[in-house]
Amino acid sequence: MSLGCSLDAITLTRAALNHASADTEQEYDRLRDLARQEAAKRSSCFDRAHQAYESGDGARAHQLSEEGKQHAAQMDKYNRQARDFIFRENNAEGRVPGDTIDLHGLFVEEAEDVLEERIRAARSQGQTHLHVIVGKGNHSKNHVQKIKPRVEQVCREMGLQYATEENEGRMYVNLQGGAVHGMPPPPQAPNNGGYPGQHGGQQHGGQHHGGQQHGGQQHGGQQQNQNDDLEQAVKKGLPKLFKALKGCCIVM
Repeated sequence: MSLGCSLDAITLTRAALNHASADTEQEYDRLRDLARQEAAKRSSCFDRAHQAYESGDGARAHQLSEEGKQHAAQMDKYNRQARDFIFRENNAEGRVPGDTIDLHGLFVEEAEDVLEERIRAARSQGQTHLHVIVGKGNHSKNHVQKIKPRVEQVCREMGLQYATEENEGRMYVNLQGGAVHGMPPPPQAPNNGGYPGQHGGQQHGGQHHGGQQHGGQQHGGQQQNQNDDLEQAVKKGLPKLFKALKGCCIVM
């Protein structure tokens, strides 16, 4: 399964982590920014490879396409590091209840992979339900929720019934396969009561965190467009251009 992605150079540091210190947010931003830089270098290599191929310089096209592959691998590496870092921070013990998973800061494809793993683990342990924090998409482009539809898709594919909770930024998933009747039970707070929704007027489920937003979707039109471009780049993997060049590169 492919990994997807998304990140205002200014507002970025407030957007993805529910519980983070400034140092934590800076590290998250650093990793995503490195991934964006590698994506730009990758695109440049493939563009130049195409130009070289069109001009008849197959050797140069091969060299540039190989460089593009290396940048693509680095992009994936940094995004994996950012994904794991964000997930650990948002889902550390004492920060969310044991029956809850927080998908803030994850790109859509990343959220899908993580959720599938969590559902399988929870079911194997006999857990009956799972609360999934997806956010309302208040700060996403066009205010469209991106993670929630994918969570719904995962549930359908796994034969699980789900419901949107009273807080629209959170979903309830029945891990037993039956229907969801009535209002789902609230999350079971950890011992210290420290889960999203209990601090400084924040709302559980990723809404209104002092200008924060969920799922790595930030304010700022230009940066958002860059984020969307990066998400598509990672989601699609190597571009069709490389596939077109592959034949010529093999015979060199």
